[in-house]
Amino acid sequence: MEDSKMKLHCGWFWLNTAAIFGIYEKGLDFEFVFVDWVAGESKTKSFLSNLNPFGQVPVLEDGDLKLFESKAITRYLAEQYKDQGTSLLPDDPKKRAIVSMWMEVDTNHFLPVASTLIKELILKPYQGLATDFTSVHESKEKLSEILNIYETRLGESPYLAGESFTLADLHHLPPINYLLNTEEEEVKSLIYSRPNVAAWVEKMKSRPAWLETVVMQKHIVDLMKRRRLPKQLDSSCHESTVLAQKTAMVVIGNN
Repeated sequence: MEDSKMKLHCGWFWLNTAAIFGIYEKGLDFEFVFVDWVAGESKTKSFLSNLNPFGQVPVLEDGDLKLFESKAITRYLAEQYKDQGTSLLPDDPKKRAIVSMWMEVDTNHFLPVASTLIKELILKPYQGLATDFTSVHESKEKLSEILNIYETRLGESPYLAGESFTLADLHHLPPINYLLNTEEEEVKSLIYSRPNVAAWVEKMKSRPAWLETVVMQKHIVDLMKRRRLPKQLDSSCHESTVLAQKTAMVVIGNN
């Protein structure tokens, strides 16, 4: 008999974290399948042909459905399991559109800036690469402008899309958590110097589903650390994994 239990193939980094966070918010039972993408496990022929041709995680399997891309996964969870756990998408079309709008804001405005700061302040130093401080300065200025808009919005409602926690908020917390683990006090100050933004972040970090997510992330960190010994990878492993081997391990211990 085919195993019909939901499976989440994932490793570390915030896009994986968002999918885990979403599952816990819905209170769903699932099987965690660890994918050591740093070691190239997401670039094998088997993974590329059966799970994600782009060689990335997370990937969700639910029955005969296979989904990749974290926002697609969490939206599916919100819709397919709407009557379970936290309601992450409102039924009202107008309210639903507001959620979608702020998810687009995340994709097009917040995430590119946050990603640059995480790359320059966390990943590059661990890889032994030089930080581009011009890029850091520009990104901090952009982040400040973005958070000013968020501060105004969060003065109107406790969450981005209104009175309730939704997917719009869920997808912001993982990269914010990474930013709060940089050694740049100015970056942390950009978040905590804005009272409405700070209150929003703290509310999200206190959610039971996030606390469960943090426990899972620590489990993933332990798995990563145990598997840092050299090993023989599938000979079909993509060449890009050579660079991935240098990816930061320090940051995952803090997320």
